[in-house]
Amino acid sequence: MEFLGIGPLELLFIILIALIVLGPKDMVKAGKTIGRFMRKVVTSPSWRTIQDASREIRHLPNRLMREAGLDELQKELPKAETIRRELGIDEMRPEMEQLKDDLSDWTTPPPTVGTPDTLPGDDPSTSISSPANPGQPPDTPNTTPSG
Repeated sequence: MEFLGIGPLELLFIILIALIVLGPKDMVKAGKTIGRFMRKVVTSPSWRTIQDASREIRHLPNRLMREAGLDELQKELPKAETIRRELGIDEMRPEMEQLKDDLSDWTTPPPTVGTPDTLPGDDPSTSISSPANPGQPPDTPNTTPSG
């Protein structure tokens, strides 16, 4: 329930703040004053004009559709279920699923294993990065004479 865009929790919060600011004695006077003002506003012809305009704007799209004859046109259009049935889309669904499964083997990239420096299946401790001695594989000890 909303009144002027204010929900029940917001109204409770406003009353609580007013009670703190005005105090219990002045709160009664303020309530009477606000009540009289709201009654004048709601019963005024201006308020009725605003309510009528609001109602008119809410119902405007429906009225325009009726005047343009779109209601009858919308009823004449076939439903999506009828179109699906006539085209046989429901019968083609299993074939389309099978085709999707067949194509997914060709279109899905294989999973990658390891880091960019290692090849799949290699020991991660041995990498293809350049060894200390370029002429020797990384696992063999350095046997070149220093001198």
